[in-house]
Amino acid sequence: MVNQINKKILISILIFISLILASAFIIQYGLDHKPCKLCLYERIPYFLSILLIMKFFLIKSYEKITLLILSLVFIASSILAFYHFGIEQGFFTESLLCSTENLSETLSKEQILEQLKQNTISCKEVSFEVLGFSLAAINTIFSIILSVIFIKLFINYGKN
Repeated sequence: MVNQINKKILISILIFISLILASAFIIQYGLDHKPCKLCLYERIPYFLSILLIMKFFLIKSYEKITLLILSLVFIASSILAFYHFGIEQGFFTESLLCSTENLSETLSKEQILEQLKQNTISCKEVSFEVLGFSLAAINTIFSIILSVIFIKLFINYGKN
């Protein structure tokens, strides 16, 4: 069973993660900043973590494994966010994931024009900053911190 301190930590993290996702949607829809594809993919670990944390409170089994999975989710999130940050800073080249869909010869001219009209946002472009940091940089920091917290919770699980 999760002790009282871990419950408080998990509730705090759940609120924090919910605020992060709410902020992303406010920036996207309220402030009309279109996210790139990597920005959208970077939200997946947060959605997944909400489900896993809710599982903690609803299903009282496999709690230590759930903490391990949450650790791995945020390690993967850290890697994805750092990759995005690296693209913004020019450390990495922009992959096909970030560019328009496959513009190979198998597509017709009309299909290529339709994809270009979709106005795909480049992963290199920083469209929104907070205190001079891009959202990818902030996400990298948050993901690393959350992965460390979940690793510590995993290691200390069951100890008094």
